[in-house]
Amino acid sequence: MRRMTPFSDWSAQLPPTSPLLAECITVSGSLTNYLMASGHDFAVSVLQQGSDAIHADETALFELTPDSQLHARHVCLTLAGKPVVVARSVCLPECPVWRPILERGSRSLGLTLFGDLPQLRRGELSFAELHAGHPLFALAQAHDPHGSSRYLARRCRFELDGQRLLVCEIFLPELEQLL
Repeated sequence: MRRMTPFSDWSAQLPPTSPLLAECITVSGSLTNYLMASGHDFAVSVLQQGSDAIHADETALFELTPDSQLHARHVCLTLAGKPVVVARSVCLPECPVWRPILERGSRSLGLTLFGDLPQLRRGELSFAELHAGHPLFALAQAHDPHGSSRYLARRCRFELDGQRLLVCEIFLPELEQLL
């Protein structure tokens, strides 16, 4: 039986899902490019940007305590005007490398991460099934008219000039209908 904790375990294994959704979630390149290739109008909306509390499952990745703050950018990705992915990108508050990259308005972060930064190092993808109680669950549910009880998510750590960025993407049910 899968353990149901508010702060889901991240794993190299994708939780069970449809083949169509699995292909999208495990894409090794840019999720932005993958979504744009669907043929639907693609857009990014910034939901929040600035100082935000660190999540319990982020503390080890940044080697910080649970009462720490990060600089966060929360966005919603849409296809055909419908929310399909919400994402959280975080770095240290005073990070001179990632802060300017995150402060990009409605331009997709993926175009930069998979574009013109040849010195960028990307970690492995990890996956989780998010449930109520996890802060990212609430973010996803706020943009999900279906009110799902779980969301599949992936995250990846990037490093540039010795500075870390964590990007987490949560996949909404509408996505599968538009792929």
